[in-house]
This record gives sequence, C-alpha cells and structure tokens, in this order.
Amino acid sequence: MKKNELHPSPFEIGTFILIIITSILGAIIGLEIISSLGVTPNTSIIGALIAMVLARLPLNFFKKFKSIHRQNLVETSISSATFGAANSLFIPIGIPYVMGRTDLIIPTLIGATLAMYIDTFMLYRLFDSDLFPAQNSWAPGVATAESILAGDKGGKRAGLLGVGGIIGIIGSSIGIPMSAFGVAFIGNAFALGMFGLGLLINQYALPLFKVDISSMYIPHGIMVGAGVVALIQAGFLIFKNKSSSDSSTNSKYTRSPQATKKTLSIGYIGYLVVAIILALLGGLISKMSIGMLAAFLVYAAFAAIVHEIIVGIAAMHSGWFPAFAVALITLLLGILFGFPPVSLAILVGFTTATGPAFADMG
Repeated sequence: MKKNELHPSPFEIGTFILIIITSILGAIIGLEIISSLGVTPNTSIIGALIAMVLARLPLNFFKKFKSIHRQNLVETSISSATFGAANSLFIPIGIPYVMGRTDLIIPTLIGATLAMYIDTFMLYRLFDSDLFPAQNSWAPGVATAESILAGDKGGKRAGLLGVGGIIGIIGSSIGIPMSAFGVAFIGNAFALGMFGLGLLINQYALPLFKVDISSMYIPHGIMVGAGVVALIQAGFLIFKNKSSSDSSTNSKYTRSPQATKKTLSIGYIGYLVVAIILALLGGLISKMSIGMLAAFLVYAAFAAIVHEIIVGIAAMHSGWFPAFAVALITLLLGILFGFPPVSLAILVGFTTATGPAFADMG
C-alpha cells in the first residue's frame, strides 16, 4: 500500500457484499463440520482464494479485489464467521441441551454472543502488545498471509503455493492430516514438539504400559500447571515497572503496557456484566445464596479472561488452541468451589465462547 493511500473499507459496496456472502458460507461450513466431525476447519484460505478468483474475472467491477488488503478483509471475515458460529456460539448452547436444560439454551446463546463481542474488542486492543506480539508465530494467520502474497506476486512463489496445495489435497484424500504438516513448518518448534510428544504418549501409554492417562487427569493437571505459569508470566508483563517498559517495550510494540492494562480491566468489567446478565436470565439468583452468587460472578469473569489468555498464547505459539481443555479446567475448579450444576453449565458455555474467537482472529 502506498504511503498516503487509505486502507480499503469493508463497507465498500462490492467488498461488503462479498464479505456477507463468504461469512454466511463460512458459518454454514463451520456448523456442518463441527456437528458431523467435531472439528472446525480453517476457511481463511477459501476466502482469500474466492477474492483472488474474482479479481481475475474480465469485469471492471471485480478488479478491485486484486488488492491484497481487500483479500485480507474477505479471508478474515469468513474465518471469523466460521470459528465464531461453530466454536463460540454452537458449542456453548450444546452444553445445556446435553444436560436436558433446554430452557438455558437462549440465555447461554445470549451470553456467548456478548462474550464473543467482548473477545473481538479485546483482541483488537491487545494484538501487538507485549502480551501478544505481532511478530510471534501465529501460524494459521502467517500461512494465509503468505498465500495472499504469493498469489499477488505470482511467479515462483505462486507455483510453490500450488505445489503445496496439490500435496495437501493428495495427502488429505488418503487420510493424512496435512494441515498439521503445514502448521508444523510455521509454528514455534518447541511448542509443537511438546504437542507432538504429548500426542505420542497419550496414544501409546495404554497399549504399551496399560495406563490410561486421560482417566487419571494427568493431562488436565499439566494444563493447570502450564496455565498457572502462563498467567504468572502474563502478570509480569502486564504489571512490570513502568519506567523499564517505557524505554524498551513501547519502541517494539504498537500497544503500550498501560493500554494493555486498561484493555484487560475493561474486558473484566465487560465479562462481569455479561455474567450478571446470565445469572438473571438463568435464574441463578433463586438457586444460590448471595455470597455464592457473588463468588460465582467474580469467578466467571476471571475465568473468561484466563481462558482467552491461555488459549490465545497457545494459538500464538503453535497454531492450535486448547479451548475445550481449558474450559474443562474451568468446570473442574467450579465443581471444587461447590457451584450448583446449573451455574456450571452456564459458566462453561460462557467461558468456552471467549477463547476460540480470540485465538482465530489473531
């Protein structure tokens, strides 16, 4: 983009129409795949390819989509719609349904929707801070960005992109998880190495050593420990001395430590308000004492913040986000605190909505 050129607006008529169409398509794909296979696909490349194909049609109306920035708007929209619909909205409302409390579906959906909006605001304000630096791995985002650049520049880069696409199609058609191969070349080597080691141990512990690691809650304990360390590290970054941060951090990132603190404070207040709304809609006031209700509200807002930080850090380094593993930890701690089952269902649905959108939009 030229120095004095304005970034394309998502509200340009052609761009806006394409964003709406691809977002609806992405939401449908996300809901269909997660309901049938239990996973959510990354549709960002699909959005970018749609924009690239339209840009090559022999009509003046579509020439504007040769802009990599418009292609980026389209791919971001379809990807956010996919993960937002599937992970942030669909999964949370399934929790009260499975529990047989269909009366809680609408309250949970309202809470998940509001939490997702707060998530979006917080990511916008936290991206490229010392907590979530822009120069870190962010593997799926880097992969999409490089694909857009390769398509824009053409030549050898576009050819190599095509070769990689063909290899991915062939591998996926015979059942090999090729997306994992792709992310492995982009993400943080140490984080992905630990991820792979964990998968191997979990796969072979039962047949070789007759030990069911999952039933022993060892992975959950490891996740709790890692989450505590991640929170301590995040706390040091957020609350470190102002004078030391002014000289080094502000020159490296576009978001200052002070802005990070303010965003987290606003986010906590927002999550607390949503938790109060959920408590009212879910009828928790009549099922819990005043003291327990107050503890639940504070815990729910704190869990939402913790959830998005842990999931966001994992996604930033490895390209995968343990959204539901962290939600399970939230549930286990809620059980230990003695919260009733109805409040736990609302709590898990609420916190589950905060992580995936935050991680994906990064």
